[in-house]
Amino acid sequence: MRYSEQVKPVSYLKANAADVLRNLADGGAPLVITQNGEARAVLQDVASYQATQETLALLKLLALGARDIDAGKVSPARDAIARLRKGRGDAAA
Repeated sequence: MRYSEQVKPVSYLKANAADVLRNLADGGAPLVITQNGEARAVLQDVASYQATQETLALLKLLALGARDIDAGKVSPARDAIARLRKGRGDAAA
């Protein structure tokens, strides 16, 4: 996707809001809105926004897991499974 083709001034958005929203709903690329020649906002459809948020949440979980590994906050899987089987369910190492 080339963002340079998806850059519009805020005046364009004001004059063509219905068309812009329809294009976004039809799977159009996000639209960069400028004001006084500077990028100020990105407009995208709700489904794409939700997908982006879910992706960010998964990446955050991966980063937190990597941080725990680096800090040595790990235990063998067999120990964790044994705790779960005993019904304790706690994750303390």
